[in-house]
Amino acid sequence: MVKMTKSKTFQAYLPSCHRTYSCIHCRAHLANHDELISKSFQGSQGRAYLFNSVANVGCGPAEERTSTVKTAKPPWGWKYEHAFESSQKYKEGKFIIELAHMIKDNGWE
Repeated sequence: MVKMTKSKTFQAYLPSCHRTYSCIHCRAHLANHDELISKSFQGSQGRAYLFNSVANVGCGPAEERTSTVKTAKPPWGWKYEHAFESSQKYKEGKFIIELAHMIKDNGWE
């Protein structure tokens, strides 16, 4: 017999002493500002940021050129698994999160 349980919601919290980005929908922490690489990306819904690492996200099935990043809402970012052009290799293993789905938290005054 298999017991079905409800999946857990977000569990990771970034240190409150750092400026962080959170999900605009559920306020789960997404990334520490120190992990920000670039603000010069374009997502399907506008501007997007490139991060070294993120929290409270899961990766969906691989797609050609990208893997979708998911949270409680529909996909709103992606992870670069492999860059085919040498000038784009710096993106490998990095995450893109669309600005439309983030808010700034902790110490942005």
